[in-house]
Amino acid sequence: MVDPITRIEGHLRIEVEVDTDKRVITDAFSCATMFRGIEIILKGRDPRDAWLFAQRICGVCTVVHALASIRAVEDALDIRIPPNARLIRNIISAVQFMHDHVIHFYHLHALDWVDITSALKADPAATAALAESISDWQPSGKVYFRGVQDRFKKFVESGQLGPFSNAYWGHPAYKLPPEANLLAVAHYLEALEWQKDFIRIHAVLGGKNPHLQSLIVGGVSVPVDPKAEDALNAGSIALIRDLAVKAKTFVEKVYLPDLLAIASFYKEWALIGKGVGNYLSYGEFPMSDDSSNVYIPPGIILDGNLGKVHPVYQDKIAEYVTRSWFEYSGGNEEARHPSKGETIPKYTGPKPPYKEIGTDGEYSWMKAPRYEGRPMEVGPLARMLVAYASGHGRVKGLIDGALEKLDVPAEALFSTLGRTLARGVETVVLAEQIIDWTDQLAANMSRGELQIHSGERWDPSEWPAEAMGYGLYEAPRGGLGHWIHIKDKKIHNYQCVVPSTWNLGPRDDRGQVGPVEKALIGTPVADPAQPLEILRTVHSFDPCMACGVHIYDTSGREMNFVKVG
Repeated sequence: MVDPITRIEGHLRIEVEVDTDKRVITDAFSCATMFRGIEIILKGRDPRDAWLFAQRICGVCTVVHALASIRAVEDALDIRIPPNARLIRNIISAVQFMHDHVIHFYHLHALDWVDITSALKADPAATAALAESISDWQPSGKVYFRGVQDRFKKFVESGQLGPFSNAYWGHPAYKLPPEANLLAVAHYLEALEWQKDFIRIHAVLGGKNPHLQSLIVGGVSVPVDPKAEDALNAGSIALIRDLAVKAKTFVEKVYLPDLLAIASFYKEWALIGKGVGNYLSYGEFPMSDDSSNVYIPPGIILDGNLGKVHPVYQDKIAEYVTRSWFEYSGGNEEARHPSKGETIPKYTGPKPPYKEIGTDGEYSWMKAPRYEGRPMEVGPLARMLVAYASGHGRVKGLIDGALEKLDVPAEALFSTLGRTLARGVETVVLAEQIIDWTDQLAANMSRGELQIHSGERWDPSEWPAEAMGYGLYEAPRGGLGHWIHIKDKKIHNYQCVVPSTWNLGPRDDRGQVGPVEKALIGTPVADPAQPLEILRTVHSFDPCMACGVHIYDTSGREMNFVKVG
């Protein structure tokens, strides 16, 4: 068991069976071990306040639940928002994506591929040559990398490794040469400074981060006025644009080149971790008052077929609780659409030492969402595959360029490596768009278009006696949906289907495995006592939970218990 695992958020346990002769995973179970229950807390509250509570579902994704919640209420009450509010929300969302993706690559996922202790053996001059071969980013050079190496050496010699302790350093699955490891360590440190600076955009537009305070049903609450001191003015717009330009430079000259350089040593992972082969994207970033006109297109890809993109219909989503620690009041035999869903916890075990794998019992605090009965992967890979197959010019150009550079076919996208690549491509694409949306907002302000809130149906006396709505949103980790039922001006029912529920949910009533479970099956494991390969695929989904991995051989014998940083 690997429990707890850092570089992840929340609580999750992954149990796998390993064929110890072939050193390959033969079965996997994704077990969420934390109950949330925000849906229960929201009952009876004012729908206009729902976003403030829903936003607290997660402090890592921060604003995404707020926006999905607000969209659900706006849909139920038929409220449209003004252009300035759309642009501000888009900028806030894209900043969240970029910030999240860069942190994930350098501070959560990279250490599955980068042996930082090897960096101490690197030749700084050779590292400088490697850096200059992939990018003209500064700082660079022998002196710079020698300084990073000396700084890191003092850190190691202190014996207080913090987040780097209890990891699998020296594992045979690490393949980077010392110079590449030193380059990654240097950029790990630079990314810490980058994310601290870049997220200031959220502070300008939302007052704080995490959990922005400037959102509101019907628009946003941050005023825009180029001449006012206490509003979003010409100076703050200039600051946002400057931060966005700097961020774009970093992701183009550091993040994506680093990703491709590291991936070139691990091309066998283009054949590992495919998952269920079905991909769902709700689409995101509305480009006009017509919410269907979005920058990242919606769609579904089935069975890995990039030749056809299917439309998305939210009424075809349903959740199973057959293998979950929940129940439905009318029985658990049938799946429920979220609008008719219930959050009724019923914990039945298993209890430590978790010997329940391979049974027909419940094993997770997640439901099992399905689209027309199919498990679906959501997230950056789903979005970029749908965009690629839909002919999105910028996405297609970046992906084709990356595939050519790595010398791998398009099928490589359906993998652990492809999942990581998609996240990097999306970051570059959104870095460009933030600048454009900021310029559009500045142009509106210069023309005197200052409206930030529609004012429509803010007074509950204007509401119908009963209303239902939903808000679909693409969070950094994937498709997020909130469903609301308003009755007598209060929340009668509220349900959320979050990205990690799609990706890490348990089996359904037919025994179909979820995306992470499927992606792990067939994964080679060099050393079952140090399951680094499991972490690579699990982290590639960027689960919003902490993770424990319990390993058994095919006879059901527990093999090892370890703790990992």
